[in-house]
Amino acid sequence: MSEPAASPSTEEDAPVTATESAPADTYVNYLQESGVFELPISGASGYASVSLRLYTDQSADANVIATLNAGQGFTILEESGDWWQIALDEKQGWVKHQYCLINLPDVIPSIIYDNTNSYASIMKSSEKDIPNITGQALYQAKMYSARFDAEVYVVPVLYEMAKKIGAAQQAALAEGDTLIIYEAFRPYDVQQSIAGNLRALMNADPLVEEGVTRSPWSMGWFIVTGISNHQRGAAIDVSLGKVVTRETRACGGYEYTAIREYSEYFMPTAMHELSAAAAIFLSPVSSNSATAWLDAEPAETMNREALLLQTYCTNAGLTPLASEWWHFNDLESRESAVNSGSVGKYFVQQNYSAVPFF
Repeated sequence: MSEPAASPSTEEDAPVTATESAPADTYVNYLQESGVFELPISGASGYASVSLRLYTDQSADANVIATLNAGQGFTILEESGDWWQIALDEKQGWVKHQYCLINLPDVIPSIIYDNTNSYASIMKSSEKDIPNITGQALYQAKMYSARFDAEVYVVPVLYEMAKKIGAAQQAALAEGDTLIIYEAFRPYDVQQSIAGNLRALMNADPLVEEGVTRSPWSMGWFIVTGISNHQRGAAIDVSLGKVVTRETRACGGYEYTAIREYSEYFMPTAMHELSAAAAIFLSPVSSNSATAWLDAEPAETMNREALLLQTYCTNAGLTPLASEWWHFNDLESRESAVNSGSVGKYFVQQNYSAVPFF
């Protein structure tokens, strides 16, 4: 494995809760209980991916308290079977968590989160800036969290996908590595802006057009012009880093691992290089198949670090996208989202997180 590239840690934004304030044995290690989540879902932020009814009980035959619009956030209180009990304003009730997203940092805080699209997008094509996109803040994603008493990223994904991401992170940590998530949910309007501006750049620059449309690829492999899995909460853009130092922190009555310092590995291209240079296979494979990629021939540019990232993610049940080494889908969550009509036409505007409840 090659030496990792130096990369500044973003953990200065994370809470530093000294475990010296209480003996270590007074804290609960939730990971040992859940196997994938490092902190309980209680107190985590959740978001409706579609219009949802809030019921008085865990039954679709129960009375309806309210209707949540797509994108509406809430605080998760507890889980029971297929249901979450949630708190929204002065109301409490139950929703089906199949149709909900959960904020990843609330339950997997050891992952490094760096949503560049929320403060200075690094999206380029053939290493050229995309007008109105590169260097721009495309939407807000960092907000105050009462759970950590700090400004942290809000990174929502569908609940079932979050479990797979948690499994991938635990496998990485066991080998001294960590996932670095650059983006999960991306609003529909932002998707359309990226697509429109990339197309304009392609029309003006033959080099960019060649990089995006080089046979056997096409523009849709690098930025979907309709509804992508990012809008559905079923995709992440992720890189891999080497853990340099870590520490144990506390959140409520629970302890968790925090990465204090890390270095990001050299990858085939820069993150969010929207061109054929980022392809992981020599030719496209169906993005709707969980197994087609297994028989695909890797591109010559794929290095050991990118393949290691792929191993962590695919062993956890995620599926790689042939055209982008950083993009992984959860096809099971995607199917559920498509069937529910989830289209991501909303912006996440608030963090609802709270300290975990016992």
